[in-house]
Parts: sequence; C-alpha cells; structure tokens
Amino acid sequence: MFEKVLIPTDFSSHAEKVIECVGEIPGVKEVLLLNVVARPTITRFWDPVAEVKAAEKRLSEMKSAVMVPGVSVKVKAVTVLEGEVASAIQRVAEDELVTLVAMGARGKSLIRSVLLGSASRNVLRYGNTHLLIMRYRNLEGVDLKKHCEKIFSKVLFPTDFSQPAEAALSFLKGLPGIGEILLLNVVSKGETEEEIEANVAQAKQKINELFLELSKEGISVKAQVVVGHPVEAIRYEAEMQDVSLIAISSQGAVAIKKGRIGSTAYDVANSATRPVLILRRSKIALYYI
Repeated sequence: MFEKVLIPTDFSSHAEKVIECVGEIPGVKEVLLLNVVARPTITRFWDPVAEVKAAEKRLSEMKSAVMVPGVSVKVKAVTVLEGEVASAIQRVAEDELVTLVAMGARGKSLIRSVLLGSASRNVLRYGNTHLLIMRYRNLEGVDLKKHCEKIFSKVLFPTDFSQPAEAALSFLKGLPGIGEILLLNVVSKGETEEEIEANVAQAKQKINELFLELSKEGISVKAQVVVGHPVEAIRYEAEMQDVSLIAISSQGAVAIKKGRIGSTAYDVANSATRPVLILRRSKIALYYI
C-alpha cells in the first residue's frame, strides 16, 4: 500500500490539485508536501534561507487541503541549482522512505507540445519510487474539482505477460479500494496474417488464465486482446473504456538497465490523457523472487 506519499508542488494550479486527490490513494497515512526551490543559473543576489522559509510558509497554508481523517501532513522545502529539481525530488523520496510520489502532469510551464512538465518527465524517467501522474481529463479546463474522484475505480492494466508485469499485477490486486481491473494485451508482432492470428490466440489463452485467477479471488475483471501499436492501443482503450487510471509496470519483457523505464511505460505516461500509475519493478521484486 501507499502509506507515505510525497507530493512535490511548484504551487501551480495543476500541482496544487494533486493534493486534493490524497484521499483516493489506497492506504495513505502520511503526506509530505515538498517544494524544490531552484536557484537561477544567472543571479547576483539570492537568499536560500529566506526562500526556504517562504516556501515552507506557503506549504503550511496548503496543509488544510489534505482533508483526510487520520492522515498526518508534513512540509519540506529544499534548494537546488536550476535543472536539478527531479534529482532533489527523488533524493527526498529515498531519504524519507516514501512509498509513492504523486505529481501533476504539468507545472508552471504549459507548453502545449509537451504533455509532461520537465520535473514530472525526469522523475518518470530516472526515479525509483512508485509514481502517480495525475492528468486531468480537461487539461485546460475551468472545472477541475472532480478530476481525482475515485482514481482506482476502473483501472486499465496493460500486460505483456512478462515477469515484471505479473509482479505489478500481484501488487495492484492487493491494493484496497480497486473497483475493476481491465486487463489488456496488445499484439504487435507478426509478419503474416497467420503469425498474427497465432500470436492473438496465444495471448487470449494467457490473458484468460489471468482473468480466471483474478475472478476466483473475487476481483471484478475484464480482459481484452487487441492488435496494434502498444502505446496507441493503450491510449485508445483507456478512452474507449473511460478508465479512471492506467496502471503499468515500469519495465516489460525487454530487459533494460536498472533504474530506467521501458519505452512503452514511458510513452504511455508521457502522452495518456488519464492518470497513470507507474509501478517500479525494483519496489515489487518480492512478488517474483
């Protein structure tokens, strides 16, 4: 479960909205609000002590937004050189032993061609803690009050049947408050129609086994196999099924360096229009050892 949640904020409207979602995170007991004060690379006068005090004051004023009974809220501000925000977030996450980092998809810079802000993108790419990226259904909308309502009510879980994906599913199904899990496998290999049909048949057999396993455990589940590009298919199904969350393993069948994220998980998190939960392989290793 996500007992200790770190919420980095740059005080932008998107970042502040994440705080209102805390009550939807399973098992949360403690919240740490963090502001990373970045020193401009070109400046003559800069008072880090004053900057930290001012940030902590603003964070303290935001504590009341965490309206969850029994959840303690702490605040912290740290200073870094400009461009080192993501590293500072990860360092605090490790030092504070948090179990989940929850961030807004965008910060102060609303560049339309970039769906993720630079800090969120770098935490996604280099982080080693489970990561929840909150993305609003209407990114530029006026009414964002219900953007985090029941995040875990309808969860799309893409799987390639790899060991990391199996471990992530084992972790996910153990979270309290999961309403429904939609299993999805995307067949993207096959040179001929016969090869594609064979791969689809094999995928349907595997996903049906997962379906039966989850059903026996009393979990509401659906399963689907589609043919196409993995990232595009995941985004499409998320919209068509109107899911509340996409949960995906940070790594799949293709082995990559420790601490890095697979291309499918990265591209989904960077471009999906729904909240995305990245389940880090290193944090759920106990399920497949």
